[in-house]
Amino acid sequence: MAYRAEYLWIDGSEPTREIRSKTKILADGEVPGLWGFDGSSTGQATGDNSDVVLRPVFETPDPIRGGNDIIVLCDTLLTGDLSPHPSNTRAAAVAAMEKYGDQEPWFGLEQEYTLLDPITGWPAGFPAGGFPAPQGPYYCGVGAVKIHGRTLIEAHTSACMAAGLKISGTNAEVMPGQWEFQIGPADTVEVADHLWVARYLLFRLAEEHGVEVSIEAKPMKGDWNGAGMHTNFSTKAMRENYDAVVAACEAMGQPGIPEAHLAGYGVGIEDRLTGEHETQRYDQFSYGVSDRGASIRIPWQVAQEQKGYIEDRRPNANADPYVVSTLLTNTICSALAG
Repeated sequence: MAYRAEYLWIDGSEPTREIRSKTKILADGEVPGLWGFDGSSTGQATGDNSDVVLRPVFETPDPIRGGNDIIVLCDTLLTGDLSPHPSNTRAAAVAAMEKYGDQEPWFGLEQEYTLLDPITGWPAGFPAGGFPAPQGPYYCGVGAVKIHGRTLIEAHTSACMAAGLKISGTNAEVMPGQWEFQIGPADTVEVADHLWVARYLLFRLAEEHGVEVSIEAKPMKGDWNGAGMHTNFSTKAMRENYDAVVAACEAMGQPGIPEAHLAGYGVGIEDRLTGEHETQRYDQFSYGVSDRGASIRIPWQVAQEQKGYIEDRRPNANADPYVVSTLLTNTICSALAG
């Protein structure tokens, strides 16, 4: 019996990378293999040399279609020698994992996003052209006045679980219409694979609920929280020794490192990292225990137990998780190895 394989890949759009997909019908027993697409329509090629190769790297059951249908996440390759396409950020994550895998890097990614009315572009829970009551009651809130979109969020959580993704939680966020799901713990490559598939499932299910999903860093200007992808990170040494936790924080603040990381942390950094709304300014670096206004937060229980992980609060919701996981792995693991 034939089945469907939904091929996913990350495009070359600017300024924010997006997920693309198309369906391949496969015969019973046929294994998904190399495929291709028109790169001139995705910002990844020119019209006179438009072919880009898709290589399957991760498969899950398709929880939306069900049956024997599957989702196939792919990375992108150049025709000819099948080397990684310039837009293929997964290749660098694989290289980082191969180099530092012995340190057992673990990630937990907190993907925030905002639900929008597709006609007005206004966040769910905002009156048309107006504003709801100030922030305060919406974070992890309950009730129809405070919470909007829960049916979609429940469907997305169930879909991620059915697909075997490492989703570890979900909650309503500080701004009305804003939500978060978490992926992890997982390594440098796996966490980004799972997050991209989880994004796809969210966008896909939102179609059926008549809602648009935005991962813009600051969807509402003014006195409203932005949307981030707070990144929790540890190595085996950090999970065993507090000195390694402090060393990781110090490594992230070395000359040139904050700037290099922010360049890979998504679009709209200066709009979101203002020093307000639970952020440190983009042009300053700090770390501290239980400090949500710091660049890097050391959770209070980590300081108490003298081991654990750190939370980089700077990545934007629209950051490429492959880029973020590669940056943290290379910076911290190289410092701890030294």
